[in-house]
Amino acid sequence: MTLAPGTSSVAAIEPSGAGTRDRRGSWIPTGGMIATRFMELRKRRGLMLTLVGVTIGIPTLFLVIRLLLHAFDPHSYGPAGGYDIFNHLVVVVLYVFGFIVAATLGCTAGSIDLTEGMFRHLVVTGRSRLALYLARIPAGLAIIGSLVAIGFAIVCVICSLAAPTTLNYRGVNVPGGLSQPALENWASTHADQVVCGFPYNGPGPPGCSYGPSGSGTAGPAPTAAVKAQAVQIARQDYADYSKFFLAPSTSLMIKTGLWLELEALVGFVVGLGLGALLGQRTVAVIMMIVLEIILTPILSRATIPHFINLQRAVVGLATAHLEPGGLSVRIFGGEGPPGGKAPSILVPETKLVAVCVIVAWLVGWTVLGAWRMMTRDA
Repeated sequence: MTLAPGTSSVAAIEPSGAGTRDRRGSWIPTGGMIATRFMELRKRRGLMLTLVGVTIGIPTLFLVIRLLLHAFDPHSYGPAGGYDIFNHLVVVVLYVFGFIVAATLGCTAGSIDLTEGMFRHLVVTGRSRLALYLARIPAGLAIIGSLVAIGFAIVCVICSLAAPTTLNYRGVNVPGGLSQPALENWASTHADQVVCGFPYNGPGPPGCSYGPSGSGTAGPAPTAAVKAQAVQIARQDYADYSKFFLAPSTSLMIKTGLWLELEALVGFVVGLGLGALLGQRTVAVIMMIVLEIILTPILSRATIPHFINLQRAVVGLATAHLEPGGLSVRIFGGEGPPGGKAPSILVPETKLVAVCVIVAWLVGWTVLGAWRMMTRDA
């Protein structure tokens, strides 16, 4: 064989495919691996129906019932949406149940190969076990993140469009969203209701034509002195009045949506690691429910001497401390007064510590789950 000038004999006998790298051993999951994991989870109909029913079905059913009740009997049933309904649906339903369904999906994704006997077949393909584990994270988050977003979007739309048209401020029906001059002008034309119903740090009037809720028989027209006092009361109470909302603001909805997605992320990643560590779904799901429903509320509210730093390491307490400030209902802490946030009864923790705890849980359980998959016998 005659070689071209400058060509070595080694290069001449090198196979044509030698320059192609075999990426099966790479720890980085490919798009095909992620798509395969996504399809495996999506085809589990029972699981998907449960996820859809909890994240989308429960809040939708609740709001539809309220819409129908208000449509048929508006005098007995208030509007379906509004700021208060938004608060309770977010804190009571989407936050708690969103974590549980995300953890259930994670536990399923972490143990599905073992329970269905596919783990050995995946190992013999030569794929990196670490890549097989990491591919489950984006696949599962694509499912649970989308469902939480859809359920939350439905809540936002109905709570905004079906919000009350008048604001009940301290028992008095007042137009919502007024500026301070507009509130003072309204107070001058509704002096009796303001003087008798609004809180005021000063001497009260000798008598009221209206009760605290603005009901009763109308008396004589308010005098100029009563009108001036009503304007003064409205000016004093405007800071408190501005905390009351008819509907959630756009900024509050954005912050709350990101907070709910963070909670779902934590639930899925922790459930994925626990499911892979135990190798089965049922026990892992039960442990995650006990963590969210029983252990987290207890450890978040009860101060245990000498163990307070251990309590601060609970991920549920950390996410509770990142709750958006515009919500009037506190996680594990009860409901605040109208227009105000309830005083916190959680174990004190700074936001920086809360962020560090969440990152530690995400990284720690990912490492544990990946380690167990890499060391498990096929």
